[in-house]
Parts: sequence; structure tokens; C-alpha cells
Amino acid sequence: MTDPLRGWQPAPPGFKHVVSVSLGNSSRNAREELTVLGQPFVLERLGTDGDAKKAAALFASLDGRVDAFGLGGADLYLIADGRRYTFSNVRKLVSHARLTPVLDGSGLKNTLERDAIAQLDPVVGWREQRVLMVSAVDRFGMAEALAGAGADVVYGDLVFGLNVNVPLRSIGALRRLARLALPALTRLPQDWFYPTGDKQNSSVQGQGTRYYAWADVIAGDTHYAKRYAPRDLAGKTVLTQTITEADRTWMEERGVARLITTTPRIGKRNFATNVLEAFFVALSGKQEALSEGEYLRYIREVGFRPEVTELGQRAQGHGPAVSSAVPSASPR
Repeated sequence: MTDPLRGWQPAPPGFKHVVSVSLGNSSRNAREELTVLGQPFVLERLGTDGDAKKAAALFASLDGRVDAFGLGGADLYLIADGRRYTFSNVRKLVSHARLTPVLDGSGLKNTLERDAIAQLDPVVGWREQRVLMVSAVDRFGMAEALAGAGADVVYGDLVFGLNVNVPLRSIGALRRLARLALPALTRLPQDWFYPTGDKQNSSVQGQGTRYYAWADVIAGDTHYAKRYAPRDLAGKTVLTQTITEADRTWMEERGVARLITTTPRIGKRNFATNVLEAFFVALSGKQEALSEGEYLRYIREVGFRPEVTELGQRAQGHGPAVSSAVPSASPR
């Protein structure tokens, strides 16, 4: 294997450095500088195109040289119905980091995304919305919050994750699925269920298309939402997190009317929850995941709020209509 750090640059003196090691496509790599609460940061994403050996080498090579790791393109933990489940093969992967904490975004999903649904209610009006969550067990906080807000939700975990045409139509059904299936599923390689590398750019058309047609809002992981989406998404709202300019173009081409991300853009993109969870841990100075209360406190202090972009206006040349920004975190 070639040097995994070839071309890599450490952060400037005085900066805290967060690196997301991702099993995803390297074409989505990014590096941004920003200052938050007086502390300068480098946020970086390094994709390995599905190469687990390269990801392990990056964790080992950067261990102790950066302030926090994110884990992208995979979940270490799933937090569902108050329980935490661990993917055994992913645990082996991150074991190569012995000094630097590794965050996969699961803790932040359970707090920030739950909170974002409440903040968005005056804008979206959840009780009037039909929502398709393409995968919900990996975003249980969002799933519970949508149900609690009165949205009409279809949870597509069986339809899209296991190719079983059984839509789940209640949070109770999702909880039962989590209790019954996750102990066994987390012993299997995660790439059986989640696209990595070049698979993130592929499209799969099938029985789930009609649920996209039914929904007003498509919610959940960006790669999942794109992978199973039909060509026509005219008038739809997409609620997600990790967005690049290429993703925005993809949505415009399919007629998506509104894009909502649970956090604002930093530089040219919206970073994944694993990057942001690692960012909050680095900001705190701790060497481990934070509590739910600590995450929420930092979210308030930094000023992270959901971002709403009316893509129809952007496509017509009027520019994006953004409802919120990050007042205390500006890209350099």
C-alpha cells in the first residue's frame, strides 16, 4: 500500500484538527478552516473508496496527530429505542486509533437531529407532511421526533435495507424491528446494507419508487436517498445532512423544490454528523463522546441551526433562500 498520508498537510499551529476517515468516495473529500468561539479549526474529510485497509492505515498513521476522528461511510453504533448496538467489524476498524477519540455521529444524530425537527416545525408543518425515511434505525432520534410531531411517516428500512416490501408505518413497528433485528444485523458487515466507495454513485430502481412518489418529504441519509430515488422528484422536500455542491445539482436536476439540512453549510458543503460530533468533542477538549446535554449546550453556543434552501428559486436564477446560518462560525 502507498503512503496513506501522501500529500496530507497538518493543521497550522494553534488550530484544532478534525479528520473524518470515510469508507465513502474520495471525490467527496473536503477541507475547510473556520473559527468557533475564538478557536480556529480545520475540518477535513478523507475518503478511501471503500478500502477498509486504507481506512485502518489512516487511523493508525494519524492517531495522536489530530484532535478527533470522525468515522464516515459506516456506523460504529446504532442508538435505537434507548439501546446502543455495535457493529463488530467496524469496531475492529477503529481499534487502530488508540490515542485520538473516534466519533461516528450517532450521539449527535440522537440529539441535534431530534432538536432540528422541533425547530423546523413552524417552517414545514409536520402534521401536514407525508414523510419517507429511507432508513430510520440509523437516525432514530429523527424518526421519533417526526412521529412525535405528527407527521405521516413511512420507515423504509425493510424496503430499502433488506429488499423486503414491507413499509413500517408506525414508530412502534420501527422499535420492534430494532429490538428483533439489530442484535443479529450488527454482527454482519455493514456494507451489506450501506453503500460504500463507487456504490455511493450508483442508482437502484425497484419496488421503493412508489413510496418516493407518495411522500412530500424524503428524509434520512443522503446516499440512501439518492441511491433509490426515481428520476422525477418534482416538488419534493429533501431533509438530510451531508450535502456537497454536486448533491445540490443532482437535486435540482430531479426537480427537488426544497433542501433542508439539519446544520448550516460550512464553506462549500454541509459536513456529516460524524465530522460535527468530532468537532464538538475537540472543541470541548475531552477525549471521549459527550453527553446529550453537552452536545445540546455546544449546539446552542455555536449557533448551529437547520438550513433551508429553496432550490426552485436557485434554479430560476434568484439564488438560494436560506433561513438560517452560523453567526459565530465563519469560513476563513
